[in-house]
Amino acid sequence: MKVLLSLLSVLIVAFIAFIGVEVFDLSVLFGIILPYAGLIIFTIGIIWKVIGWAKSPVPFCIPTTGGQQKSFPWVKHNSLENPANRLGVLGRMALEIFFFRSLLRNTKTELKDNHLAQGSTIILWLSGIAFHYSMLIVILRHLRLFIEPTLPFLSLIEGLDGFLQVGSPTLYLTGVILLLSGIYLLSRRVFLSQIRYISLPADYFILFLIIGIALSGILLRYFFKTDVTSIKGFMVGMLSFNPGPGQNIGSLFYIHLTLVSLLLAYLPFSKVVHSVGVLFSPTRNLANNSRIKRHINPWDYPVKVHSYLQYEEEFREKMKATGIPVETA
Repeated sequence: MKVLLSLLSVLIVAFIAFIGVEVFDLSVLFGIILPYAGLIIFTIGIIWKVIGWAKSPVPFCIPTTGGQQKSFPWVKHNSLENPANRLGVLGRMALEIFFFRSLLRNTKTELKDNHLAQGSTIILWLSGIAFHYSMLIVILRHLRLFIEPTLPFLSLIEGLDGFLQVGSPTLYLTGVILLLSGIYLLSRRVFLSQIRYISLPADYFILFLIIGIALSGILLRYFFKTDVTSIKGFMVGMLSFNPGPGQNIGSLFYIHLTLVSLLLAYLPFSKVVHSVGVLFSPTRNLANNSRIKRHINPWDYPVKVHSYLQYEEEFREKMKATGIPVETA
């Protein structure tokens, strides 16, 4: 039911965009108002999240570690898995952000022949890497629709992405990889009972939304005639805050743009915001120097203590009467 509701939600959004453009001629709403609204919500939402994370106090040293902490000189220290200074933290964060180090170290636990067995999740790591990097390249490739003239590095990215030269127009590998990796991540949540049990409708919704964006983009490029020049003129006008009605732009483009706008508006309030939140996570961005530096909780305040000797002084006679040994006679 959770899967069907999430899928139905994305299909309804796409259907509303199609009817709105084809039947009611609401291209201004779906081509201008909604994209601007999605971008504004995304910007304000991310800023609000970042301010909230930055204001959150971190009174304890709580980094998650996976290696030997720095201690005695003769004990080998793992500076990346258990950093003791800022340089080690930067190295660890780089591995986490660019190579998903914690996901690579993840293992799966299964019951096989009445024995508990642990195995590698290398396929999950590869799909995660493929999903995120292909999305990054797709976003970079789309910059050519907003910039005139096109920057040289964008032409280089397009050349590398379409080096196979399959068909006409050129087949970009990252678009296909994004779609396939998204389908794989979705299938894990659908078919693996353990993952399905902990999955929420929001987990399926974001995957269906990204798959819908990738699929509509592929349809726009390879299966339906699309006037790229008109689309570029329309997007340049949007970026310069001088939007105009798009000419010779089919309804599929507005469906694609509506799904992208919904994704932008939804990102700050979804789990996908971890792409920014990882920078503010104390389990990742703190050095584990608890053996070098004493960490005092700033929330501690002086309290009246009651020592054992004071306790015994107060209850000595009752303790003696019940046979409880006392320190002083």
